[in-house]
Formats: sequence, C-alpha cells, structure tokens
Amino acid sequence: MGKPHVLVVPYPAQGHVIPLMELSRHLAKQGIKISFVNTEFNHKRVIHAFGKNVDDSGLLQLLSVPDGLEDGEDRNQIGKLTESLCQVMPRQLKDLIHMVNASDDDKISCVLADINLGLALDVAAELGIPTVALWPASMFQLVLNLSIPKHIAEGLIDENGKDPVLLLSGTPLMKDKMFRLSPTTPCIHPTNFLWLNIDAFPSTQKILFDFLRRNNRAVETADWVLCNSCLELEPEGFNLVPKVLPIGPLSAANRLGNLSGNFWLEDPTCMQWLDQQPPGSVIYVAFGSFTVFDQIQFQELALGLELTNRPFLWVVREDITKGRRHVYPQGFVERVGNGGKMVSWAPQGAVLEHPSIACFISHCGWNSTLEGISNGVPFLCWPYFADQFLNESYICDIWKVGLKFERGERGIIGKEEIKSKVEQLAGDDNIRTRAVELKQRVIKTVGEGGNSDKGHLDVWGVFISNYFCSADKSVGPVGCPAAVLLGWANLLASKRYTRFQDVTKPLMKKTIVSWLIVELLF
Repeated sequence: MGKPHVLVVPYPAQGHVIPLMELSRHLAKQGIKISFVNTEFNHKRVIHAFGKNVDDSGLLQLLSVPDGLEDGEDRNQIGKLTESLCQVMPRQLKDLIHMVNASDDDKISCVLADINLGLALDVAAELGIPTVALWPASMFQLVLNLSIPKHIAEGLIDENGKDPVLLLSGTPLMKDKMFRLSPTTPCIHPTNFLWLNIDAFPSTQKILFDFLRRNNRAVETADWVLCNSCLELEPEGFNLVPKVLPIGPLSAANRLGNLSGNFWLEDPTCMQWLDQQPPGSVIYVAFGSFTVFDQIQFQELALGLELTNRPFLWVVREDITKGRRHVYPQGFVERVGNGGKMVSWAPQGAVLEHPSIACFISHCGWNSTLEGISNGVPFLCWPYFADQFLNESYICDIWKVGLKFERGERGIIGKEEIKSKVEQLAGDDNIRTRAVELKQRVIKTVGEGGNSDKGHLDVWGVFISNYFCSADKSVGPVGCPAAVLLGWANLLASKRYTRFQDVTKPLMKKTIVSWLIVELLF
C-alpha cells in the first residue's frame, strides 16, 4: 500500500484557504501526502505570492479546478461565485480525483473539505472515499447555521419566502428581537444572520440561505468534523454540537511558521519599520481580503489615524475602495511621514506578534480574531460582513478584549470617533489585562496537554493515515511510532480529551491492540 493521500478542498476565499493550508502542512509533516485544490483563479494568486514550494517535505502539491466563471468576472460577488461552484465543481472534482488516482501510485484515501463546500464531501461519499469536514470559523457560527430549522420552527425566520417575486428564504420575521442561545454565547440580531449580511440583493441571500442548509448536512454525514476553535474560547458552542472536535486555533498552533495560502505578496519592509518603533506604540490596521470602503470612509479612516498622533501600520489593498484606486487626503502622506507605514499586504502573524503593536483595528474575520487573541492584542472592531459581527460580539461582549466603533451619519465612522476609541483603548488597563489573560489560555490550549495541542494534531494525523487511509479499518498501523501509540493511550486515559475519546476511542482501541499483537509476534 502506498502513502496515505488526502485531497483538501477549501471554499475559494482567503479566510477559508489559510486554515486548511495550515492543517495540510501539519498533516504533511506527519508523512501524509496532500493534494490541495484551489480554484484556477486562486491557484494563480497563491503561486504568484508564494511560488510552488509551499512545503519542504515535497508531500504537499497544489492542484486546481475551474470555478465556472469567466476571466474578468468579479469573484467577490459571493452569490454568483457560489451558484457557479454548485454547477461545475462536483463534476470537476470527480474528474480530478479520477485523474489523480490514474496517475499516482498513492490513491486518494481521504477527502478533507471545508464545510462551506459540502459538495466536495458529497462527491467523496459518492466515490466511497472517507471524509473529514473542517469548519474554519467560530464554533458558534456553525451552531447558528445548524439552528436554522429551530429558528424556522420558532417563527424567527421564514423558510420559503412569501414574496412571489423575490421568493426570499430565511427572512427574519422579528427583525428587532435580539436573541442568544445561552448566557455564554454572543447576542444575535436577526439581520446579522450569515446569509443576510453578505449581500444586499434578495436573490443572493436566497442562494446563500439554500447553500448553507445544504452544507449543514456535512456535519451529519462526514466521518469526522473538525473546527478551527477551542474549548477555552467557545465551551458552550462545542457542548451544543458534541460531534465536532476542536483543533484550533490553527494560526496559533503554527504562528512561528510562515503562513502559506495568502493571495497577496507580503511586504517585508513593514517588519523593519516595526523594529524602529517603541514597544506597545503601533496601531495595526487591516481589514482582510473582502472589505471595501467608499472614498469618504477611506479618507475619514486616514484622517482618524493621523489624529491619533501615534505610529500606525495600515494594510491598504489595491482594491480597498469602490470603483477606483484609493486616494489619500491631500498632504496626508507627507504629514504622517515615517509615523505611518502603508503596505498592500502584511505578514499578519508576524506583525501581531511584534512587541511594538499596541492594538488592532480589525474587520474581525475569524483568522484575524484568532491571531490577535493568540498574541494578546486588544481590538478596535470594524466588522464588514458575514460572521464578522458575531466575532465582534465575542471580542467586545463575551471576552471583553476590545471596543466597538459607533457609526455616525450615513453609516460613516468618523475621524473623531477613531481618535476617541484609540485613546479610550490605550487608557483601559482592564482590556489589556484581559487580552493577555486570554492569550495565555489560548497558548495553553495549543500547548502540551491542551485541548488543541500539537500532540493532539500529531495523533489525529497518524490516526487519519492509519484508519481512513488503510484498506482494512480494523488493522492498526504496523510500524507506527511507539511514541504516537503511547500518545493515543494517554489520550484514552486523559480527562482533557473527553471529546476526542468519544469520537475515536473504539477505533483507537482496535489500533493499539493490533499494534501490541504485532509487536509481541514479531
């Protein structure tokens, strides 16, 4: 039998590719062969940013499939992209799997896919290939998605839509009623349901609502379900869906390594600039890969940063403003001088780890949230869409490690509000203390003995290679390192791994017993 070979398929967006790439690199270190599948459009971007050598072991290869859109079509139109993926991706993935299996001695033995692309798991099931589903966002966001039937039954949202023209599904029926699933989870406004705040067009909202309901099936049907979070951050979320195994924060588990999978070239000069700044002085400003401002808001942000009279590092993508290239306020660049550093993309993990960083003005994407928390950096929250409003609630209301901006006329966050909130955060010792304490809890969870520690991932990786990737699922890993099997035995005995035991105990017992028999016989 050849090497275990896992096909990895993320939803084609930056925040989904990064955690799956992190997990893929970790599995490759365990000797598992990885075929990482981006869309052709994103594949070109990753190659441009990082080249083909994303893994020193040579076990991780990059593959691609079409997304069904033409050159020049806007991939930031999520509804259009999602609809196209549903039409073309199943056949493309099936053909790719057949092609790989025909040309590679190491047949694909497991499909690891983003729950947001549940169709990839459907293809694997159709071909009889074992499946692992990863949820790359917060556990509570998954809980909310899985609660759609409950919300329909309770009359919180409409299932089928009563408008004969729009046929909109998932419409909030009580738009002013805030709710929460438990005292330790964020409070939710119905208009912040995931499918409602990605796009204002009702037709797109319907596409996404139906897509989410389809993807929810993956939690039931996948052999394993993983989440890029941890019990320390979201205990109640994991209690509500016991099948899901916490393995995050993936970014925290590997924050000393270079992240692969970014779509933009990183500007390394920002690290040299940070080295020149005093400890705890720099405002880091970054809004991920999707946030777009109008020119008025962009200029207010620039002027607000200037008013703080503090050094700042600002990630300004080429496409960060609507319609045309961003224009700084007149004289802004000259006035801030070396006190402000603007780059098109930054190595965010390294930036947030730098001792000069004081706070993080963030869009609150889940990867950014985990990276800020993992480095004890307080937040100023500026959510844009999708799950970012939920993450803002976690940051400000549950963990209390950040502040929210207040919007003024026309929904603009003004320069004075930016200056005021920076000063308020800088003067709040309690927020900084809580941020450091939360960092320590996260470090503990990815450290030895924690719920998401590296040893846990090592064990899981070897388990995948010797259970999913073995022809006989009852036979253990002959030649498997004794240290790993002892790790399995420790997991079975450890109260810290109750959730891991529930999922794997029967299978691990078979594996350990078979190994012991082989050792005794040979």
